Amino acid sequence: MRTPPRRLSLVDRLVQEFDRGLRTVAAANVAARPNPAGQAPETVVEPAARRHAAGLMRVNHAGEIAAQALYHGQALTARDPRIRQSLLDAARDETDHLAWCQDRVRELDSHTSLLAPVWYAGAFTIGAVTGLAGDRTSLGFVAETEKQVVEHLESHLLEKGLPEDDERSRRIVEQMQADEDRHGSDAKQAGGRELPRPMRELMRRTARIMTRTAYRL
Repeated sequence: MRTPPRRLSLVDRLVQEFDRGLRTVAAANVAARPNPAGQAPETVVEPAARRHAAGLMRVNHAGEIAAQALYHGQALTARDPRIRQSLLDAARDETDHLAWCQDRVRELDSHTSLLAPVWYAGAFTIGAVTGLAGDRTSLGFVAETEKQVVEHLESHLLEKGLPEDDERSRRIVEQMQADEDRHGSDAKQAGGRELPRPMRELMRRTARIMTRTAYRL
């Protein structure tokens, strides 16, 4: 007769989350899917263009650190086991994004954000608190977050975003955008509640601060 799995205590789950956070921030993340950049040649050679592209991809990497933390925090306090699993599944997609962005930043001879632990800790706290507000609110938070992320990534594909000839970065951003759009749609279909306008605006302002800081640090 098979022994049922041991039910984790709150302390066990917190230790598990600390380990996840440490691996997200400090370990070399490995993608499960092939890098969308594929065999596209490196075309960004002008130093200023390389610095700009690296800054934008560093912002995207920082955003993926925060996304991992949000999903993990929300999963920790989710009530419905199915919703908890869907959040963890989405987090696995974000691991791919994390690895792709990390690889691209290094290809451009730069570094990921020095404030990665801050982004993770802050986003995890927000995610856990959001989860406590109820599963429908938590899913609504996912939907709104992903909507704003899709808009942010779109700005990187426009004229003042990534260098026009940076095909490697653009392929990564396009795949990330498609994944984020799917995550947002899934959250809505699962019953996500639309957030109040002041909360949506606060999310935008918070993301703007992180974006401007991560571009430089």
